[in-house]
Amino acid sequence: MATKYMDMDTLWYLVTEVHDLKGILNKDRFEDHDEASMRLFIDSVKEFSDRELFPYLKEMDENPAYHKDGTVMVHEQVNVLMKKGGEMGLIAALFDYKDGGLQLPFLVHTAATYIQDAANNHLPGYIGLTQGAAELIVHFADEKLNTLYVPKMLSGTWGGTMCLTEPQAGSSLSDIVTKATPTSEDYYKITGQKIFISGGDYQFAENIVHLVLARIEGAPSGTKGISLFVVPKNRPDANGDLEKNDVMTVADFQKMGQKGYCTTHLGFGDSNDCRGWLVGEAHQGLKYMFLMMNGARIGVGRGAAAIAMAAYQASLQYAEERPQGRKLTSTGKKNPDQSQSLIIEHPDVRRMLLLQKSIAEAALSLVLLASRYQDMIQTATDPSEKEKYHLLLEMIIPIVKTFPSEAGTMAVNNGLQVLGGYGFCSDFILQQYYRDIRIFSIYEGTTGIQSQDLLGRKATMHDGKALALLAAEIMKTIDQSSKDEELQINALKLKSKLGETQRIMEYLLQFARKGDYERYLSDANIFMEYLSHIVISWLLLDTAVHAKNDRIAGNTSFSESFYESKIHTMRFYFKYELAKTTSLAEVLLNNEVLTIKTGRKVFV
Repeated sequence: MATKYMDMDTLWYLVTEVHDLKGILNKDRFEDHDEASMRLFIDSVKEFSDRELFPYLKEMDENPAYHKDGTVMVHEQVNVLMKKGGEMGLIAALFDYKDGGLQLPFLVHTAATYIQDAANNHLPGYIGLTQGAAELIVHFADEKLNTLYVPKMLSGTWGGTMCLTEPQAGSSLSDIVTKATPTSEDYYKITGQKIFISGGDYQFAENIVHLVLARIEGAPSGTKGISLFVVPKNRPDANGDLEKNDVMTVADFQKMGQKGYCTTHLGFGDSNDCRGWLVGEAHQGLKYMFLMMNGARIGVGRGAAAIAMAAYQASLQYAEERPQGRKLTSTGKKNPDQSQSLIIEHPDVRRMLLLQKSIAEAALSLVLLASRYQDMIQTATDPSEKEKYHLLLEMIIPIVKTFPSEAGTMAVNNGLQVLGGYGFCSDFILQQYYRDIRIFSIYEGTTGIQSQDLLGRKATMHDGKALALLAAEIMKTIDQSSKDEELQINALKLKSKLGETQRIMEYLLQFARKGDYERYLSDANIFMEYLSHIVISWLLLDTAVHAKNDRIAGNTSFSESFYESKIHTMRFYFKYELAKTTSLAEVLLNNEVLTIKTGRKVFV
């Protein structure tokens, strides 16, 4: 069985060397922290995850959350995580000191949560959603709501959720019908239903604080009429005691993966006594929710990247222990008298492992980059610098959410194949990782939604300024690596692909200029895949540049083989994955239109 789920050396190298933790810690906001204290924090999270998360991964899959007597029964480690997570500051990590937080860099928080995700992806969501809900209250609600709810949420005493989706609306939030009726008091009456609410209820929670999107009676139609409300499962009275708030847990969804992470169907106001308190201004709910969405989408990418890493570690361990077959001799035949080879010696197995390795490491680098951009936005004092990092983050966010989810699924699938028949058996963890990761391309907006956001909004943002800024960042790495004889060939290849991106954009934009937006966006998913390969190749090349420089400088923080492996991983991705952009470009530049609905029947 798998005994390792993390590569701490790679995590720490990416955080400190590639994504410049010291540069972040030099910002005034983080002056109380240094690299040593951040390492202690991350190491404590790893030790906690080794003890309280990883040992329960399989058990939580085999004993799923379930609905019983109006609540959801979950594994007892959910209670351990919430309470210990509160004590360790895992929920409060990002919050300001004044709000009871630790004021840590988002880069460090992402690294710490990534460890938890890799150890047991069924658990960190309970903390993550509580953190997200508390963040909305801190940023947009009044002092009374802050005082009443945030301290108990950050301590892990109360949980939190974000309630968007409804049975009839799905991802189309303009169609939500949950209603908020004004009263003569300071609250609204809430009625409606929400589905797919992760962490929506569990037996250990004294209270769950729901952040609910609803439409005030008489509000404008569409997204402009949506408001945000704090709707607790149990409402505190004047004495601080809790009384029921007419929030019903209707059911728990039974899922193919992440079975320990409960997903609920909630009903509000069946007895006309569900009270909700308006957050901020009326009709601004979707704006408030989406101001927090970048963090949520980084979280999805982080979770998928972590599963990909854990699956790679399990596959690698198996390949290093499993003897099967024999290597070909110089005659092209196998010697039956020779002892069996470990499967890691076979080229095709090595190819699959290197695919896993490159995707896992690049996906981690991608989510760390997004986290670094978030820190730069928060700490920038120069408006032009703030705008630069804001545009860069907006540009990569759809890729941050999508690449780890889609490529991560492919990576885990290859890991399952490494195990052969055992990969399909429940005795081995790969089949669980394969089921667990599948939801990540659906969380927080499907791949189709992210792809349309990338091509339809982000690539054209500020007349293409965001895309131009990203291209400039990529060119910096290309220029650096062009000076190195070993890396030069890869730099030139990436430079050529970057130029091809411009040609693709010009071709597609002609349709947008004519007002034919359906044609412009019809192959958005293909564009997402294409640009993801460009961005991922850049990140791997950037890591290789750092590794090469560290090796030349004689940096002994990591081994010679560690630095060599980063260069080898980059070269593998360029040969086997970046090359796929050739066929993707051919599709994007093809003028044949086959997916837009016409009068012709094609599904017959």
